[in-house]
Formats: sequence, structure tokens, C-alpha cells
Amino acid sequence: QSKGIKVATTPVGDRYVLEKMIAENHTLGGEQSGHIIMRDFANTGDGALSALHLMQEMAASKKPLKELAKIMARYPQVLINVSGVDKAKVSSNSAISAAVKATETKLGNSGRVLLRASGTEPLIRVMVEAESATDAQELATSLAALVKSELSL
Repeated sequence: QSKGIKVATTPVGDRYVLEKMIAENHTLGGEQSGHIIMRDFANTGDGALSALHLMQEMAASKKPLKELAKIMARYPQVLINVSGVDKAKVSSNSAISAAVKATETKLGNSGRVLLRASGTEPLIRVMVEAESATDAQELATSLAALVKSELSL
């Protein structure tokens, strides 16, 4: 954002990323899982295409990947899978929504929270990134405990 790049968020899934890209006329989108969509070339994530573009930038800049990657801030990440819960109710639970919002406010621009029902397993994923591993662990553990207490089957 400090470089004038507009950042948009979507629910998890290439489909939602592409929908947002089309709606807001973005040409580049992606997910943490590594899916990168470059609409000027394709409407789906393509790992080989992404690799070719990265190699092109390395050649043009004459910089190794390690140097190019220095501009990206990496935060410690904690992922907790919470099972034995009613995953269908996660998005409508006001206590969980309030806790996620409070956690996002606490982190500000120095981390992020992702809480979502798994699309393939009977569980809810709680992911927190923060500047310190301790903060990420504490915040993720707290949110996971709340999910378990609110949505336990």
C-alpha cells in the first residue's frame, strides 16, 4: 500500500479472487497457498507462468531471488485446526466475529487473522500472523478456544 498498490481481500478461493479482480479491474491477484492469477495472461492460477515472470524479473533486474524477496515482510504464522465444531455456523456467530475484529484491530498492519471453515474437512482453520511468534500463538490459541466453546457439537 505504501507503494501505491491497491490491496483487496476476498474469501478464500481462486473463484473469489478472480471475481474481485474482474469487479475492480485488477490484473494481479493471489492467495497465500501460492495461487497467483495474472489476468493479462490467464483467468486461473498458473505456477509455470508465475515462475516465468519471476525469472524474467530476475534477469531484467540482474538480482537473485533472495535479494528480490527482501522487500516482503514475513511474519511468524500459527495455524490451528479446530475439529468437533459446527463449521456451518462460524460466519454467523457474533462472539467469534467480534473476537476476530478485535484481534485484527490489535494487530493493525502488523499481522493478519484468517478464520474459515475447511472446504474439505469437518473443521475450522484459525490462522494468525503477527510480528512475534509468541503473539501469533497466543492470539491463535485464544481464537481457537473461543471457536471450540461457541461451536462445539
